[in-house]
Amino acid sequence: MEISETVTRGVRIQVRAHFVAEKSRPLAGYWLFAYTVQISNEGKEEVQLISRHWRITDANDEVRDVRGPGVVGEQPVLAPGETFEYSSFCPLATPFGTMEGSYQMLTENGETFDAQIAPFVLSEPTTVH
Repeated sequence: MEISETVTRGVRIQVRAHFVAEKSRPLAGYWLFAYTVQISNEGKEEVQLISRHWRITDANDEVRDVRGPGVVGEQPVLAPGETFEYSSFCPLATPFGTMEGSYQMLTENGETFDAQIAPFVLSEPTTVH
């Protein structure tokens, strides 16, 4: 399992993804991937995750941009040293793809910045790419 990791202004984002075979239907052109994100505040000030932006690219180079408030219905506030973890899913029409993006963060001083999410691979284990 590949791990994506990046740090932006003290916010460390790690992502682990895996193929969900039991929920996928390859003959119908449907592959499901699960991913777990861990967001750690390694900085000196409190931050809040306000919104997300994902860029999802499948093996046919079809790109989907997904934007919305928070993650899994939450807008977590992280004090220095705190971590928030959640899991979600991503369906694809191909057995291989990538995801990357950012979380818009709000500091305790009212400043916003984008915490980058490094690219990670979504791949059925038997796929050659």
